[in-house]
Amino acid sequence: MHRLLVVDDDSDIRGLLAEQLGRAGYTVSTAADGAGMRHALAREAIDLVVLDLNLPREDGLALCRELRARASTPVIMLTARAEPIDRVLGLEMGADDYLAKPFEPRELLARIRNVLRRTEALPANLEPLAMRRATFVDWLFDLERRHLVDPAGRVVMLSGAEFRLLRVFVGHANKVLSREQLAALGGGRSHEAQDRAIDLQVSRLRQKLGSAGSLIRTVRSEGYVFAGVVTLA
Repeated sequence: MHRLLVVDDDSDIRGLLAEQLGRAGYTVSTAADGAGMRHALAREAIDLVVLDLNLPREDGLALCRELRARASTPVIMLTARAEPIDRVLGLEMGADDYLAKPFEPRELLARIRNVLRRTEALPANLEPLAMRRATFVDWLFDLERRHLVDPAGRVVMLSGAEFRLLRVFVGHANKVLSREQLAALGGGRSHEAQDRAIDLQVSRLRQKLGSAGSLIRTVRSEGYVFAGVVTLA
């Protein structure tokens, strides 16, 4: 049985979702803010987090970013905001899906099922790894601060997609990963242009890495491999 965590400062919404998701067969925990979310995550194994964007003190974007730097738990973000930029920011921070309020609970249930199905479809040996930083050929990849530092000590800016892709590569160094696996491990969603999107992200990441970009090698008819010695911490 999957355990879900609903993080929302509206007690009515928490109660409604806990009841309806419970009826659908899930075990549901709730939290009203970031502190409650951290407590729940430390107390029990959570399979998916439903996270409200508009929370007191710490907003959902910051919490999603924090969660993504520490764990691979899937996140579906909820928001009352209708601005497209909020959806973009949510996905860039690592949310697996995004749903605007008001929403039909059955739609949220369908999205939860889709995200869990996609996550569990990954081979066991490719489950995302928990890590804080990684080093390779004098580069430092600090996941807590979301910094990539080159051998000269300069910070190289990464987009959200590039950050997630590099996290997957260093976490599974020397393993050939298909484009589908790269998309799934990076929190991406299935779409028709998935292969092209991954190829574009790989090209951009290679450029950001300069000469170290040669570590990302194309494996014909299979995908990509990060061929290098990586030290994780």
